[in-house]
Amino acid sequence: MADTMSNFQPGIGSDAAGPSSGAGERGPRHVENGSLLGPAEIRELAARLGVAPTKKLGQNFLHDPNTIRRIVAAAALRPDDVALEVGPGLGSLTLGLVGAVRHVHAVEIDPTLAAALPETVEADHLTVHPADALRVTGDLFDPAPTMLVANLPYNVAVPVVLHLLAELPTLRGGLVMVQKEVADRLVAGPGSKVYGVPSVKLAWYAEAKSAGKVPPAVFWPVPNVDSGLVAFTRREPPAGELPAGEGGAGAASRAEVFGVVDAAFAQRRKTLRAALAGWAGGADRAEQVLRAAGVSPQARGEALTVGEFAAIAGAAKVSVDGGKLSPSTGAKPEEVDS
Repeated sequence: MADTMSNFQPGIGSDAAGPSSGAGERGPRHVENGSLLGPAEIRELAARLGVAPTKKLGQNFLHDPNTIRRIVAAAALRPDDVALEVGPGLGSLTLGLVGAVRHVHAVEIDPTLAAALPETVEADHLTVHPADALRVTGDLFDPAPTMLVANLPYNVAVPVVLHLLAELPTLRGGLVMVQKEVADRLVAGPGSKVYGVPSVKLAWYAEAKSAGKVPPAVFWPVPNVDSGLVAFTRREPPAGELPAGEGGAGAASRAEVFGVVDAAFAQRRKTLRAALAGWAGGADRAEQVLRAAGVSPQARGEALTVGEFAAIAGAAKVSVDGGKLSPSTGAKPEEVDS
């Protein structure tokens, strides 16, 4: 894929939510026989729905059929997959997905766009959910989703992906479009300048890699914020095992591991001995836990793999000393660091 694209969007579950007429007006079906939406169809559909994308809200509609085909191909979907799309908007990507899988769940927060989608995408195997993607639960979806394919609002992309991976264990992977800077963070490895909370938490669930870029010209209106594609494949989370001879591992939970991650990156310029002092109940106890986990107390969070964070959480569980072990408070790091 060439150059870059943007999906700077205002709402969770909408790729371009905007002012609507509120009158319930609907036009005729705009797509037939598996066709995809082009620039003219996008503009006509938006006009009929009273959706007026504005630069202020960063509203951008994908309107290039070739780009949709490339995205669907890059997602490596199987015919028996159940796709979950967050933010279908006017249905551009939805149309590509219904032709590639056995079922599509579309989560759309904007009621006007949610109501119009079944008329644009006439498919018996499409289920539209007027809902906030950050609040959906697994029991909402039948059949259960196996792949997440979505053009995500940049400012909530990380929490949406993490929430869905936690809530939907049936997801085997996915492909998401996010702001380029967020994409870089999601796929970054230890030692990278952009490696942080989003990188580690996604790594807990899955292996992630960059899947290319898309040019701004395929959106209406043309955006000025670059974005990228991130592909991920779910894997088993790290066990958090301690080094050999250290007396066995604690079975650290995801929440416990994420508590260590949050604390480490809340003060990422400090050594782990200092950064984890508040979490561990003191710098000395932090050092004790780090050494038990086989991690240097002088290391920094940006140098650790998700497995090493899990080892720290595991070591804390089997530590014989008392002390405070609690997640960091305040703003969620995955939002701040995304």
